[in-house]
Amino acid sequence: MAQKKPHIIIFNPDQMRADSLGHLGNPASVTPHLDRFAQRDAISFSNAYCQNPVCVPSRCSFFTGLYPHTRGHRTMAHLLHPGETSLLQELKENGYYVWMNDRNDLTAGQIPGWTESHADEIYYCGQVKRAPGPIKPLRGKPGEKYYYSHYEGQLGLDEKQQNYNSDDEAVDAAIHRIQNPADDRALCMFLGLFYPHPPYQVEEPFFTDIDRAKLPKRIRAEDCTRKAKILDVIRGYQGMERFTETDYAELRAVYLGMCKKIDAQFGRLIQALKNRGIYDDCAIFFLSDHGDFTGDYDLVEKCQNSFEDCLTRVPLLIKPPQGTKYTPGITPALTELVDFYATVMDLAGTEPSHTQFGHSLRPVLSDHGLEHRKYVFCEGGRMPGEYHCDEYHEYGEQGASPASVYWPKMKAQTDDEAHSKGIMIRDHEYKYVSRSLGQDEFYDLKADLHETKNEIDNPDYQNKIIEMRLAMLKWLQATDDIVPYEYDRRFTPEMTWARVRNLVLPEDVERVKQMIAEGRKLPEIMQYCRSRR
Repeated sequence: MAQKKPHIIIFNPDQMRADSLGHLGNPASVTPHLDRFAQRDAISFSNAYCQNPVCVPSRCSFFTGLYPHTRGHRTMAHLLHPGETSLLQELKENGYYVWMNDRNDLTAGQIPGWTESHADEIYYCGQVKRAPGPIKPLRGKPGEKYYYSHYEGQLGLDEKQQNYNSDDEAVDAAIHRIQNPADDRALCMFLGLFYPHPPYQVEEPFFTDIDRAKLPKRIRAEDCTRKAKILDVIRGYQGMERFTETDYAELRAVYLGMCKKIDAQFGRLIQALKNRGIYDDCAIFFLSDHGDFTGDYDLVEKCQNSFEDCLTRVPLLIKPPQGTKYTPGITPALTELVDFYATVMDLAGTEPSHTQFGHSLRPVLSDHGLEHRKYVFCEGGRMPGEYHCDEYHEYGEQGASPASVYWPKMKAQTDDEAHSKGIMIRDHEYKYVSRSLGQDEFYDLKADLHETKNEIDNPDYQNKIIEMRLAMLKWLQATDDIVPYEYDRRFTPEMTWARVRNLVLPEDVERVKQMIAEGRKLPEIMQYCRSRR
């Protein structure tokens, strides 16, 4: 009897920092469901890193097991195309019922039927009344301190005393499908949520549930030396110099309030799986695509080619299905999100249909002390003049207008040096960032956990810098392309016939032509012809 496939549940908030989880050390975080999940049932990877610090490239990476550079997925406007595949499509083709909501950022939307081919069912949000907006609009006029801050503050409540947003709608749709399975196939559910992506806004009780007094110390720009140029350029355009520590504390607390709402939604989904009686049969994955500045370095939102841990270190929690050997808790093993792809495929008993670079985390699930990877990598940015690879030109005049809250980041991307390609390599103790233009960066994380002092020119670190540069070169060499598993024919049928026609006996003409039509290789056909003589 074939072993039953586990259900695969993927819960994917957007732009959630690893340190937004209480069990990973933030005293102000309130994430009881995820903390309990890690303590009792799951493994939480405290050193999990994304492969790109913005949405689309990261998702194209962790849904394929490929790095962004491997197939050019390093911009917000180049998604998966036919000829490529994804974890969702592969599981669907291997017998899973794939359900997802419409928070995708993965497949090219202009191609008819392409996104739909990755799932059996897609839930499209917007079928309920729109939730109330901010109680007190704060953005103000150009030049005012909130204008580019993404901070909206407290949201209003509706007649049911709730703020029912698109994430709530998607979670309820997922719960409905769990309670009412479409058929008897194993379920693969991808729940992609918007929170805690800015704008920073949340309703009660989440708005006041975060104790501002417990917030850890913010990383300030004035305490940093020789950071990446892109950070200075964005700060110059954002114009948030008048933000006080109190202002930043409110913004950070609201972000953590949004994370608490994500935690509550995750708790509801877990309870639905338990109520249905399939919780033990599920492999559950909780991960984010990248992080958020949230006031650190005097910045908000994210950046396409900066690699601080607040942007690159993400939550990754895994509960294997019953029958899998594992120990709940926290592991410090260095992990990349490409390993998510490999681990899902492993636990689902499905072979990848292409070369991929993830390593299954199954061994670490039972031995938290294993060294899974020596280094982790992240990459981003563009080449000079590569305007199709920045958001300023992608979104045209309307998106690039100074009226857009994203204008500072988009405008900064027009600077070739500031927006140059960069690659991060990190181990437990050091981080090195190589840039195609401008200065490189190197941080001693033992002495400078918050990456405030760039030591790239410090002679004491030159041997380590050389070692990491060489490791980066070897990584690029190993991952710079992939060869498809399918074989191509070097010759057309006409070319093949031309090469063998003088070897074919008259009575074998039809047989040889049939072999050619079947795609038999030339050496095989020639051997057949010679054997007949």
